[in-house]
Amino acid sequence: MNLEYLQSFYTTVNCNSISKAAKQLHMTQPGLSLQLQNLEKELEAKLLIRSNKGVKLTEEGKVVFDYANTILSIQGNIERDLKNLQQSRPMLNICSCKSVGEYALPCSVYTYKKLNEEIDINMDICNSDCVIEKLRDHTINIGIIQYGHEYKDISTLKIISDNIVLVKKYESDENQSITINELKKIPLILREKNSGTRYLIEDALKDKNISTDSLNILYDLNSLEAIKSSVISGKGHSLLPKLAIQHELKAKTIQEVDVIGLNISFNYYIAYRKNYTLTDFEKKFVDFIISSKRGFC
Repeated sequence: MNLEYLQSFYTTVNCNSISKAAKQLHMTQPGLSLQLQNLEKELEAKLLIRSNKGVKLTEEGKVVFDYANTILSIQGNIERDLKNLQQSRPMLNICSCKSVGEYALPCSVYTYKKLNEEIDINMDICNSDCVIEKLRDHTINIGIIQYGHEYKDISTLKIISDNIVLVKKYESDENQSITINELKKIPLILREKNSGTRYLIEDALKDKNISTDSLNILYDLNSLEAIKSSVISGKGHSLLPKLAIQHELKAKTIQEVDVIGLNISFNYYIAYRKNYTLTDFEKKFVDFIISSKRGFC
């Protein structure tokens, strides 16, 4: 069986879209479709039902998908173990969403490194969707994400709770509050679409029958630092995770504004592939991060 075809099939099912899977796999849609057809020919079974709504597994496809999850995990384990044998020192590769990775996590990584000096650590930072993609393509084995969706192939463990709050340029120590209707009028600078923060905001507003299209959004940015700089300079308000703005709140460069009736609470999670066997040092890192010893900054 061609493992490349199997990986393409596995990615297509997880993306529920040939076009999205092709983009993730850096392929053309016709090229991906051809691989899927070749896999079906190899196995002499129809695996997918294609429609305008995406792809749906046939009964044969469900069997192949379950085995693909196991086979690709074993392949990842083989590659990891061989790589570790070739290296004189073990390497911990992790990827984190921005609101944790850029602010709270560096102190934890430093502490973990002090306790495990023999381990080299490489940490990447991107949004939560990107973290999941890196787990699925076996670029990393451990990720940290901003929300806990149910995944067929990814396990998650809660790390810590947080809230998304409305912030503006600091003016005074007086508590400020606005209504949800007033929120629609103020100029907003938000995280980019498909980021974990944006998903959480959209979901919370949807519960209040409010679409982001009705908000006064000046622009989107994929950088928390750029958003905070814009807010501090008085360009607009923003909705940001409280964990990411602790220093600015203490320094009184920004201040929190209560939106009456709007509570956006969520959890951060550590994530890893199901059916993947964590190494001893990866397991130690997972246990460390979900414990009170993690020492977030």
